[in-house]
Amino acid sequence: MMMSLGLFVFKLSTLPYQTTNHQVNYTWAENARFGQRAVSQFLGPGKETLKLTGQLLPELTGGMRYLQTLQSMADSGRAWPLIEGNGTIHGMFVIESLTNDNGEFNSNGQARSISFSVILKRVDESQAAMFGDLMAQAEGLYNKASSAIGNFITGG
Repeated sequence: MMMSLGLFVFKLSTLPYQTTNHQVNYTWAENARFGQRAVSQFLGPGKETLKLTGQLLPELTGGMRYLQTLQSMADSGRAWPLIEGNGTIHGMFVIESLTNDNGEFNSNGQARSISFSVILKRVDESQAAMFGDLMAQAEGLYNKASSAIGNFITGG
């Protein structure tokens, strides 16, 4: 496991990113003073983003379905815990944007090469929200699996 966002795991067989770009901004207020330089006051951390970029080769690595899974997570409008493979918990993140460029198409129109980028934005939510989101995501996966099993058994 390289990293996980909620229950979505970034690894070689799903979305193996090759580069990351972590940016943290800080907020400073400035007050003008007569005859002197302005004085600045630190207000705290500002926007924090993490950009993951990579290239998928669907014949060897993950394909479009994993990008579609991330798009579904983004469409939910929820924040997800971001946990690095070494166990570092980075906090709660939302998917701010997804981009993919397809190339080298085979005869049926499927891309043999997909370049992607995912921009995650940190949002401060409580630990309770983090575990609540994980529970909701696990429940959704359970319901989908139960439905698929039911369809398989009934032949529908």
